[in-house]
Amino acid sequence: MESALEIKGVSKSFGSTKAVEDLDLVVPRGGMYGVIGPSGAGKTTAIRMIMSILFPDSGTLTVLGHQSALDAKDRIGYLPEERGVYRKMRVAAFLTFIGQLKGVPAKAAAERGAYLLSRLGLGDIEKKKCEDLSKGMLQRVQFVGTIINQPDLIILDEPFGGLDPVSVRLLKDLIAEENQQRGATILFSTHVMEHAEEMCNHIVMIHKGRKVLDEPMAGLRRQFDTRTVHLEPLDPQADLSRLNALPGVEQIRITEGGCEVRLTAELNPEAAIRQLAAAVAPARIEFARVRLEDVFVGLVMEGSVTAESELALRANLRGHVAEGAHA
Repeated sequence: MESALEIKGVSKSFGSTKAVEDLDLVVPRGGMYGVIGPSGAGKTTAIRMIMSILFPDSGTLTVLGHQSALDAKDRIGYLPEERGVYRKMRVAAFLTFIGQLKGVPAKAAAERGAYLLSRLGLGDIEKKKCEDLSKGMLQRVQFVGTIINQPDLIILDEPFGGLDPVSVRLLKDLIAEENQQRGATILFSTHVMEHAEEMCNHIVMIHKGRKVLDEPMAGLRRQFDTRTVHLEPLDPQADLSRLNALPGVEQIRITEGGCEVRLTAELNPEAAIRQLAAAVAPARIEFARVRLEDVFVGLVMEGSVTAESELALRANLRGHVAEGAHA
């Protein structure tokens, strides 16, 4: 499959600090790739090198078949982590201007800008000045500017940070449409691993400047099978202890509203679901999904886990989750 992005042996240091070290990555056309890792992992530095904002100390990059993103700038949409708009301009004029910079005729840019604003719940702000908008509104406006030229490659650096849940959902829907309906290649970085779990078909994990994982989500589900079933009984008073007697049940942990059932490795998943449902009638029963946070912690700690170090790493991974949302 033809590649949208190829990175080979790329490294970048700032003084004695290695921000990115010997990074290899191939992103096929039409892929939906999530680049995840804690703050300071090197994600933004890698993206800036892809965009030719920074240049690697060593290694090579190819973007849409070109040696530099600058040679394909009209086919790329880029949303940086540091947001920025022309604050004195009115929203519609700003988006039309951005579209024209990317080769879109003024009329087409204005029409697409208006359509995308309405999709993001901002249909009534076209005549407002950018400086009069909230931080969350400005972020959505800048996202519209990112995709106004219908780019072949969309690169998003922490696109959901600081947004309220409704705005996050609207952005996710548009990103999915760009990928699934237009075939755009999506590469986005995030601290919030649940976003990558939900949206991406491929995950790249970076830790301390080095790639520690580069796998399809389907492969991760097989490789890191949790062997855990969530069961919520139909009868809230059901005796869940009877599940302990079932063959293949390794452990039962009572949770709010039900229990988690840990299964032995050799038990067939379909058979497990049937026997659990036969023992306790379920209102809901499902296998636990792979959590990228758990995968990441397991990979980078490599047997040297202490309670304190694991808590510190998880807190770093969740650093942006605790930020206040902006409408």
